[in-house]
Amino acid sequence: MSTLEHKIPPPVVALLCAALAYGLADGLPQATLEGLLRLPLAVVLALCGLGCDMAGLWAFRRHRTTVNPLTPGKASAVVQDGIYRFTRNPMYVGMALLLTAWVAWLGAPLGLLALALFAAYITRFQILPEERALQAKFGADYAAYCARVRRWL
Repeated sequence: MSTLEHKIPPPVVALLCAALAYGLADGLPQATLEGLLRLPLAVVLALCGLGCDMAGLWAFRRHRTTVNPLTPGKASAVVQDGIYRFTRNPMYVGMALLLTAWVAWLGAPLGLLALALFAAYITRFQILPEERALQAKFGADYAAYCARVRRWL
C-alpha cells in the first residue's frame, strides 16, 4: 500500500470524499438533519475550514517553504508559529472542516463516514509519510515540535 503514499493530492481526496458523502446522502435512507441550523452550521464550519487552510498556506509562504504536499522532502523549514502552534496539519484540518460543512449542508449524518475515510486516508498515506520525511530532514527540531503539537487538533 505504500505505493499510494504522496500520490493523490489531498484536495482530490477531499473532493472524492465529498462525492461519497453526497452519494451516501442521496442513495441511502437515513435520518436527516432538518431545520434552521443546517445552513448556519455549514457556513460556520466552511469559514473555519477556509481559515485553517489560509492560515497554513500563509505561514508556509512566510517561511518560504513548499506548500506541495506531494514533496515534503523539499521543505526548507519546520513551521512552528501561527496556526502551527495548535496543529501540525492545519490544511488537512481545514479540508476536514470543509468536508464536515458539506455533510452538514447535505443534512445526512451518514455522510460522516466520508469524513472518517478522509481522516484515515490522509493520516496513513499523506501525514505519516510526511512525518517520516520531515523527521529525516530536520531531526531533533522536528521531533521536539511533534512532542509539543498534536497531529490533528
